[in-house]
Amino acid sequence: MILPLTLDDVSYSSGGQPIISGVSLSIEAGPSTIILGANGAGKSVLMRLMHGLLSPTAGTIRWHETAARRRQAMVFQRPVMLRRSALANVEYALRLAGLAAGERQRQALAALDEVGLRDVAARPARVLSGGEQQRLALARAWALHPEVLFLDEPTANLDPGATREIETVIRAFDAAGTKIVMATHNLGQARRLGDEVIYLHRGQVLERAAIDRFFPQPSTAEAAAFIKGEVPWA
Repeated sequence: MILPLTLDDVSYSSGGQPIISGVSLSIEAGPSTIILGANGAGKSVLMRLMHGLLSPTAGTIRWHETAARRRQAMVFQRPVMLRRSALANVEYALRLAGLAAGERQRQALAALDEVGLRDVAARPARVLSGGEQQRLALARAWALHPEVLFLDEPTANLDPGATREIETVIRAFDAAGTKIVMATHNLGQARRLGDEVIYLHRGQVLERAAIDRFFPQPSTAEAAAFIKGEVPWA
């Protein structure tokens, strides 16, 4: 296993402005982890630091195994679709992962099956609906069989029906043994998909607790106010 992922006093600044401040935590295998907080709390930046897209300004981030890059994946709020078919988008991810040409189509089609997109395999990815594009991004991840999947507000721009479809796929990842680490500000979604919450406020981790304890009994005033909808900004 590439986990645990350990962050030791991690900070990140941009343009002289602190975004993440002194975060220390360990992400373990097992239950789904929700990074919860208001818009602007630093959730997306923290996810990118964990995934390796950003390097910390201070502190260290380390995986249990050094060769972790290709055993974890990330799906963004607005996924980038290549100018090719849905099937070719998944095949491209498999090519980058070094899969033999003869296996790419078979595994790509299986991944499209898992997210309910087999019938649009030949359609250009960029003409798909927002929900379909997000499911295609999840198919690209599914094809790689990651040990850890980072999800950055994956349903933020979707309607309720598309959100339910995405959540179904996320549960399938979880059931298959992939560690889910997801950022959201949606309280209902956190309850539905999470086992534990890391509450982020102004770039700092203020609280970490099991879902069934966090919501009825938050230990910080900031988290309690957020749950009540009393915090309009991070």
